[in-house]
Amino acid sequence: MQYVKQFFMVLWKIFFVLNFGLTLILFYPIFFVLLSRKEWFPKAFKMMQFWARVILYIPGIRFRVKYESKLSPNKTYVYCSNHSSYLDIVLSYCAIPYYFVFMGKRELQKAPLFRIFFREMNILVDRKSTIGSHRSLEEAAKKIQEGESVMLFPEGTISRESPKLRAFKNGAFKLAIEQQVPIVPVTFINNWKLLQDRPFLQGLSRPGLALVEVHRPISTKGLTLDDLLTLKAQVQNTIEKSLHDYEQKNKRK
Repeated sequence: MQYVKQFFMVLWKIFFVLNFGLTLILFYPIFFVLLSRKEWFPKAFKMMQFWARVILYIPGIRFRVKYESKLSPNKTYVYCSNHSSYLDIVLSYCAIPYYFVFMGKRELQKAPLFRIFFREMNILVDRKSTIGSHRSLEEAAKKIQEGESVMLFPEGTISRESPKLRAFKNGAFKLAIEQQVPIVPVTFINNWKLLQDRPFLQGLSRPGLALVEVHRPISTKGLTLDDLLTLKAQVQNTIEKSLHDYEQKNKRK
């Protein structure tokens, strides 16, 4: 029975990857044009939001987003989320309604076709280089000063022990404090149960309902770098509580 279940999970994962690849090829000419000029980036973002829904809906993933408070289209935020699955990036474009830029690992630059999104619009981070990481934060600060929100994963990479969080890095919180913009915790509650980061023939993979919680923005007005650790703990505790509440609720079922 276990082998049959594993077979169908692998089959679904192959379908998911094919759907991602084929739709990227299909939409690539549109992205190529929209990403060629900065003034067209908002239109490219809207197209990415549409593509994200195509990536999810065709293989049978639905999503439900809970907002603790209404986000403002006229405000700049630093979005900060847990990272448990490759679905997190896709769901970000479904959960956050207004334009933002992503900070992603430099390895994405090697991905065929996909690297076009990090040519100018989004930001690549070299996690292995202190200087490279600092330059990425400087670039993110510049984006914020231009009125663009930024989203990043403070764990730095996908947690292999999901839903347990990896230690948060300081970059997101330093960025929010120095730029004096609100930080918004985002919890991807069960993505790791739908598409797990494991060797291809292993790990959970299936259609289902993805749950996302966009928490209340935390003001950084008046905070200094002396408050960085407190802010980091507040964001991490907010996300951990959301994950814990979900697990406890499921245990009672």
